[in-house]
Amino acid sequence: MEFSWIWKAVLIVLAGTLLLRIAGRKSISQMTLAQTVIMIGIGSLLIQPVAGKNIWTTIGVGLILVLTLMGMEFLQVKSDRVEKMITGKSKILVENGILNEKNFKKLRITVDQLEMKLRQNGVSKITDVKWATLEPNGQVGIELKQQAKPVTMKDFQQLQAQIQEIRNLLLNQPATSHPVSQEPPMEDIFAEIQENSSVKTPPEHLQ
Repeated sequence: MEFSWIWKAVLIVLAGTLLLRIAGRKSISQMTLAQTVIMIGIGSLLIQPVAGKNIWTTIGVGLILVLTLMGMEFLQVKSDRVEKMITGKSKILVENGILNEKNFKKLRITVDQLEMKLRQNGVSKITDVKWATLEPNGQVGIELKQQAKPVTMKDFQQLQAQIQEIRNLLLNQPATSHPVSQEPPMEDIFAEIQENSSVKTPPEHLQ
């Protein structure tokens, strides 16, 4: 009886794990289109040695697929145009509580599917949404309007400081608490989707 399939199966698991490790963590979490194609190809390849194909050729082909994926990702880091061509860009679904019907038809998405995503993120009203975007990996990005955002610890501390200042003014006492420092406003990452360009150029070492 032939028992070579046992060591082949063990080697396939080890080689597959190593290939995915080389491909990076992003490949096994939220995959892009290119990553999905490569992972499906690797999955189909790794089972072939059990059916009698050469196991070393299979692992070699899998390695080439992973190296190709890494090369494509490197080009995307260097060129925004290449990234747009391979991965695609985010598309606006909701802007200031209003549905972008044109993109819904283009992306073949229903309102019910969007509402499902909103419910999963604890959003009960579309009118509370400032931005909703469909990301290249199929996930939905959501930013709530200011009045619908939950209170953060920073907001709570600022409110406490303001109340203390008012109390001190009413009691004609000098303020004892230090005012909370105001941080400069951050760039709106949803705005770059609307303008179809990057709001701020990434640091040189990340390009």
